[in-house]
Amino acid sequence: MLSRVADTIYWMARYMERTNGMLRILRTSYISSQEEILHFSWRSVLNTYSVLHANEIDDIDRDSSKVLEHILLDRNNVSSVINNIIRSRECARAVQDHITKEMWQCLNDYYHVIRNSNMQLQVRVGDPVTVLDDLIEHSFSYNGTVDITMPRGEGFNYLNIGKMLERAFLSADILSIKLQELNYELKMPMEAHLRSLLHSLSGYELYYKIYRGTFTPDNVLQMILYNTNYPHSILYCLQQVSNYFERLNAESLPESYSRLEFLIGKAMNNVKYSNIRAASVDELQRFIYQTRSELVEVANSFNQFYFGNT
Repeated sequence: MLSRVADTIYWMARYMERTNGMLRILRTSYISSQEEILHFSWRSVLNTYSVLHANEIDDIDRDSSKVLEHILLDRNNVSSVINNIIRSRECARAVQDHITKEMWQCLNDYYHVIRNSNMQLQVRVGDPVTVLDDLIEHSFSYNGTVDITMPRGEGFNYLNIGKMLERAFLSADILSIKLQELNYELKMPMEAHLRSLLHSLSGYELYYKIYRGTFTPDNVLQMILYNTNYPHSILYCLQQVSNYFERLNAESLPESYSRLEFLIGKAMNNVKYSNIRAASVDELQRFIYQTRSELVEVANSFNQFYFGNT
């Protein structure tokens, strides 16, 4: 497979996974904003998913309607959901010979849905939760379409590497967002915030089954960081990146493969053999920073050694 094609498929998957994660954090944050009208702030979400300056964030960080419009629909916000979907569709258009027609149709439909004027009006003056639920459903449809139509060749491997790498970023970022909202004060149970964090990462139901509804910061961290039965845990995501990367061995240059194998293994083992506890606030902050830095190093090495980018 040409490096240009592999790069495009990889980024198509990253943009779509990023979209899915952003929609979930927007949904749970919006619901929280309606329950905590006097005290809720969107600052941590805006710091992650916008390019606004501090004074611009001050102007809108308590206005849920403006925040949703900015992060969902603002073409001037390079991190917005609509820009992610546009980029993913452009990637899909460029590699139509390497993806299925069902995938292309799914992405094209998604693009037209988010551009629909009625949906945009609903975000501004109607019920944003309905809009977010509809968009999340389209994300599920996309993932299902990929799973049942995409041939299991090189393209599928690059697609899943991109998806799982982006999901690891999202889990780290959403955990960081929720911890910032609490000012990293995790000594006392904050059940509402912990529930919101789990809903943002599609983990509430599984957590309830494992821990029987007992919400503690340590249990939540254990699941998000280490539970390999949970598809959004950071360790699970890195294991999947490693598994799909191994399938590229035969088509890879030995030196390129060795470099990435080392970096992926290093990131995975640094998570696997850590023992992070909620009471160790400084250690938790360092861990999130280090994990994200290692994910960036893996992504940059893919760009350099597999996609020929600087």
